[in-house]
Amino acid sequence: MKKITLTLVFSLLTSASISYAKIKILVWDEQQPVEKNVYENFPGNHIAQYLARNEAIEVKSAKQNDKDVGLSTEALHWADILIYWGHVRQSEIPAEKGQEISELVRSGKLAFMPMHSAHWSIPFMVCMQDKAAEDALSRLPKELATKAKVVFEGEIQWEKSGEFDRNVVRNRYVYSPDGVTVHVQRPNCVFPRCCGPGQPSQIRIIHKKHPICKDIPATFSLPVTEMYDEPFGIPEPDTLLFDETWQGGEYFRSGCLWNIGKGQVFYFRPGDQQYAIYTDKHILKLIENACFWMAKSVRK
Repeated sequence: MKKITLTLVFSLLTSASISYAKIKILVWDEQQPVEKNVYENFPGNHIAQYLARNEAIEVKSAKQNDKDVGLSTEALHWADILIYWGHVRQSEIPAEKGQEISELVRSGKLAFMPMHSAHWSIPFMVCMQDKAAEDALSRLPKELATKAKVVFEGEIQWEKSGEFDRNVVRNRYVYSPDGVTVHVQRPNCVFPRCCGPGQPSQIRIIHKKHPICKDIPATFSLPVTEMYDEPFGIPEPDTLLFDETWQGGEYFRSGCLWNIGKGQVFYFRPGDQQYAIYTDKHILKLIENACFWMAKSVRK
C-alpha cells in the first residue's frame, strides 16, 4: 500500500511540474541602429520585456551579431516559440539555419512567429516553400504522395513580385513508371507595393473566436504605420486571423497562420521600426495570446 501511495504522489508531482512549466520564448532581433530612434532597447527587447512580465513565460533575447547569428541549435532546442524580427540583413542568415528552423517547426518542436519585415527572411521563406510542398503533396492520392519526389524550382530571392501576380504558388506533377515528381515553385514572399510615408491603418479581426484574438476588438486602428499591399505570393494560410487596410485602398493579410507538419507558423505584419507599434495594447495582447496558443501544440 505504501509503495502505491508513493507512486501516486510522484505521478501527481510530475504531472504538476509539466502543467506549470513556463513557456520558453526566444525573441530574435536583427537590431539595426535605426530601431533605437523609437525603441530605446530595440523592438525585440521591448517585446521580450513585455512578455517577461507574465510569470508563466520565460524569455531569452538574441540578436544577429551573437554567436551563430543568435540562432544556435542549443537556443532553438531550448525554445518553445521563436519570435523573429528581421529587416535588411536577411541574406546573412545561412540557408541551412532556415532549414533547421523549418524542420523543428514541422516536427512540432518549435512554433515560429516571424514579424513584419521577416516576410522575406530566410527562415520564413524556407517554411513557406516546405508548406507549398506539403500542400502540393496533399492533392495526390496517399499512395502516390508517400513516394513522390519534390523538386523546388527557382531560388530564394529578394525581388518584388509583379504588380499583378496571382496569390498562388504554382506546382506541376510529372508522372512516370517510377512514381510522381512534384515541381514546386519557391514562394516569392515579397510584394510589389509597400512602405512610407507612414499613415493610419485599420485592423479587422476575421477569426473572432480564435484564441489568439481573445479580448481583441473586432476592429482597431494604428494611428501611423508602414503600408503593405498585395499580391503576397504565399501558400494559402490555413487561418486568416486578421487583415489590414489603408486609406488608399491598400489591403494586406496581416495575420496569417499555417499548419506545417506538426507545427505552426504565425506571420504577424504590424511592427515597422519607425513607428511605436509594439506599444499598442491590442498588438501586445495579440502577441501574448499567440504565444500561449502556439505553445500548446509544441507541448503535445
